[in-house]
Amino acid sequence: MKPIEWLDNKLRILDQTRLPHEVLFAETSDYHQVVTAIKELKVRGAPAIGVAAGYGIALGAGQVKAEDTEAFRQQLDVILRDFADARPTAVNLFRTIERMKKTAAAAHGIQGIKQALIDEAIRIHTEEEAATERLSQLGAGLIKDGYTILTHCNTGPLATAGHGTALGIIVAAAKQGKKTQVIATETRPLLQG
Repeated sequence: MKPIEWLDNKLRILDQTRLPHEVLFAETSDYHQVVTAIKELKVRGAPAIGVAAGYGIALGAGQVKAEDTEAFRQQLDVILRDFADARPTAVNLFRTIERMKKTAAAAHGIQGIKQALIDEAIRIHTEEEAATERLSQLGAGLIKDGYTILTHCNTGPLATAGHGTALGIIVAAAKQGKKTQVIATETRPLLQG
């Protein structure tokens, strides 16, 4: 199950506040809904928040109605601030915002900026998937048969838009035939993890 998907210039997001009792996806082309999804913890996990923000910024750029590049860039700055305000403690969110800012600054013309932001959002997502796959393989090499591993909060694929962090390592170790015991805790009251 993919928690975040870019489909035909729309973003499909798994509402993680409904889990585990209901699997509900929302599809949007409105960046405000992505900001809200981040604020309301519908998107969870720092890497997933960064990926969702990248696509959300691209959606926001697509919504801008400006006649000239300067006016477009001013409206884009508002969108970037909206995302920054969504989750002030999310490191990946701010990395994404910086990347999108630099991408927009290097692009030319309104259509050029819009396309560059879509391309960068896709690149961020692809890099996240590759990073968690690599992390899973490297981490699995450190796990020995019989280990007991405790995870806390969101560490699986729903939190990363990839293989997961700690949970990705555990899955990779299991695929290598290693037997482990896993203690997976969650935070209350939102059952993150």
